[in-house]
Amino acid sequence: MSATDETLADLLSVVVSGRPDPLVDVGLAGAGAEIHEAMREVREALAAVALAEAPVAPTLALRRRILESVASRRAPPRRALLVVDMQNDHLTPGRPLEVPRARDIVSALAQRLDAARRDKTPVVYVVDEHEPGDSDLDVWGAHNIKGSEGAGVWPPLAPKPGDHIVAKPTYSAFTRSSLADVLGALKVDTLVLTGCLTELGLLATATDALQRGFAVEVPSETQAGATAQSEQMALGIVGLLAPYGPARRDLLAAVSAAPL
Repeated sequence: MSATDETLADLLSVVVSGRPDPLVDVGLAGAGAEIHEAMREVREALAAVALAEAPVAPTLALRRRILESVASRRAPPRRALLVVDMQNDHLTPGRPLEVPRARDIVSALAQRLDAARRDKTPVVYVVDEHEPGDSDLDVWGAHNIKGSEGAGVWPPLAPKPGDHIVAKPTYSAFTRSSLADVLGALKVDTLVLTGCLTELGLLATATDALQRGFAVEVPSETQAGATAQSEQMALGIVGLLAPYGPARRDLLAAVSAAPL
């Protein structure tokens, strides 16, 4: 190992401080490979030490929390695939709100859509839609006008019978939309977010979803931001967050009570 004793001591102090692993991982995001390897070995060494010690019975409260956590993870997730803002005004070259990187994910997204439909995973298209007099257009310019060609879904990704379509007027797919009602009817607990822009619509939707108790997955090959750097920033933020506990508990209870 190339890490110095001082580095190992620093990493050990971080691990034993009880700082949550996601926060630690975010803090080390820009570190070199040798630091990540050193952190892995520190964690494994501490785990080995712990396993060598005599077991200590947990308190009743801790035991209950552990069993509840294990039970919630044992159930298979009920996913819905969301396709966000993959519309003509964002994918057509030369348009004011073009997202060039979004064209690069079309093939992978089409394959994921085919797989979702084969597996009976619900597919929900979330489309940005504005009335001609929407004041939001004063900031962003004319785009995705209701009923226009530009507001349509990019043809290679066109919805198919059985898919759901939800219109939204802003960043989060939950704001002033029917998405919450659609997801409630579908009885899902996990959202697979795809589309663009990662650092705007996907990030805002993911944040809202997590606060509502949904687990969130953002496959890297089916998301597109303005730049690779902003994509990674947004994905890092989503990876750091966990579903809000009380909301997650209520959502899982509602889903488990519903028939498959």
